[in-house]
Amino acid sequence: KEKIIRFNLKFGFVKGGEAILVITDTTFNDQPAIHYHFSGKTTGLANKLYGVNDIYETIVDAASHLPLKAIRNISEQKYRWYNETLFYHDIDSLNSQKSGWRAMPKDMVDLISSFFYFVKKNKIDEMKVNHQITLASYHADKIDTVSIKYLGVTTLKTDLGEIKSYVLAPVVDKGKLLKRSDGLKFFISQEKKIPLMLEFDMKVGALRAVLKSYKIDGVEQVTN
Repeated sequence: KEKIIRFNLKFGFVKGGEAILVITDTTFNDQPAIHYHFSGKTTGLANKLYGVNDIYETIVDAASHLPLKAIRNISEQKYRWYNETLFYHDIDSLNSQKSGWRAMPKDMVDLISSFFYFVKKNKIDEMKVNHQITLASYHADKIDTVSIKYLGVTTLKTDLGEIKSYVLAPVVDKGKLLKRSDGLKFFISQEKKIPLMLEFDMKVGALRAVLKSYKIDGVEQVTN
């Protein structure tokens, strides 16, 4: 089965790019797996200003939802970053093209798999608002932790109509861009468990990745 989810990137009310998430059933080392392929690029004026063309790929085990392989391919103006990493959860180790073999914490996730892992492994409907779970995580060839906070349920207006969605927020350092530590939010539909919107509450304004269309095995689920 293949799901293709397209988003418009909007800076305030101005469209500034597009993003595509492709979710495909596959196999890895002869075992059932899921392939997540996320790409985002700027267009028009935003492309001249930021020049973003980023690709993240993660293959996860279909049963455990833990990452087996991750690819990070970043192109932002003159900045380039490419790395492939293999994860061996049976021996709590990873092998990175950039840094080689390293020990890793048990049940570690990466950037892409973390939210799907959270949704698949937790009974969100039974969670209390502001409940927070911390996971060992891997991003940009660094081992760290990510805390994901459940902010409750909201209703989003989309081209599919009004859809109830879970709101999740990874808790990060505010830094220079975000207004607050939970200023990044993911909205995931209750029923189909697909992302509906990503929202970045930045000091300079709101950046949103808003659902544009959704296909399952080539069949359009939502129109413009």
